[in-house]
Amino acid sequence: MSYRSGYVALIGEPNVGKSTLLNALLGQKLSIVTPKPQTTRHKIAGILTGENYQVVFLDTPGLIKPKYALQEVMMSFAGDAIEEADIVVFLTDASDSGAAGSVRNSPAIARLSEKKDTKPVFMVINKIDLVKKAQVLPLIQAFSEIYPFKEIVPVSALKEENIGDLKKTIVKYLPEGNAFYPEDYVSDRDERFFVSELIREEIFKVFKEEVPYATTVEIEEFRDSDSERKTYIRAVVYVERDSQKGIIIGKKGAALKQVGQNARRQIEEMIGHEVFLELFVKVEKEWRDDKGKIKRLGYR
Repeated sequence: MSYRSGYVALIGEPNVGKSTLLNALLGQKLSIVTPKPQTTRHKIAGILTGENYQVVFLDTPGLIKPKYALQEVMMSFAGDAIEEADIVVFLTDASDSGAAGSVRNSPAIARLSEKKDTKPVFMVINKIDLVKKAQVLPLIQAFSEIYPFKEIVPVSALKEENIGDLKKTIVKYLPEGNAFYPEDYVSDRDERFFVSELIREEIFKVFKEEVPYATTVEIEEFRDSDSERKTYIRAVVYVERDSQKGIIIGKKGAALKQVGQNARRQIEEMIGHEVFLELFVKVEKEWRDDKGKIKRLGYR
C-alpha cells in the first residue's frame, strides 16, 4: 500500500469550530478553544500520522475583513495556508441560518474560483448536533450549488460525530509521498508556544468584551529545575492601555491570580509535571496596529 502525505488547510469564518475540529481529528487538545470568536491568531500545524499516511492540518484564524494590522497579519496566515495546502477544508456552522450566503460571498471561495485551483476543496458542515437530521440534506444540497466541492461532509466536532469518516476521506485525497515529520510529532510548535496559548485561552475565558482581544502573551523564561521535577515559567501579558492592565490584574491581583491558577493546571496536564508560573502585566501601547511590535511579539 502506498504512503500518502500532505497539508490540509482548515478555513472558515470565526466560531465555526476549526480548532475544535483539529483537536477532534488529532484525538488530543492542540489548539485553544473558547466561546468567543477569533480566538485563533496563528497558523498552527497539527500532525496526524497513521500506518500509511501523514496529514499536516493547518488551523487558521477565522476569515474576516481586517480592521487593524494584527488582523491583516492573521488573514495573511489564512491565505498562506490555502496556498500551501494540498487539500482545503472549508468549515461552516449548520446552525447558522446565513451560512450559505456567507460561504457564497467568502473571499476564500472567490480566491479559489478566480485562480481555478485544481486542489480538492471540501465543505465540512459542523455542529450538526445543533440541528435536526432532516435539515442536513437540504444544507448539503445548498452548498453543492455554491462551489464544486469534492466532498461535503456533515460532522459534529464537539461530539466527535463522523470524524472517523472525515479522516478517511481526507487520506483518500492526499497525494502519494513521504512523511514530513517524525511519527511522534504532533505539531511544528514548541512547548513555549503552547504555554503562551494556554495562558491566552484563560484570559479569553475570564475576561469579557474587548479586553482579551487587546492582550497577547510572551514567555520570558522557561526552564526545568536541575534538582526537582518542576518547570519554572515567567510570562508577560501585554495590553494596550493602562486601564486594561488594571482590569487584567484585578482587585488586589485576584483576576490575574485566577488566570494563573487555571493556566497552571492546564500546563501541568500538558507537560506532565509540576509548574511554577509567574505572570506579569505590561502595557505596549497600540501594539495591535504596529507591525513592528506585532512581529516582535511573535506574529510572523
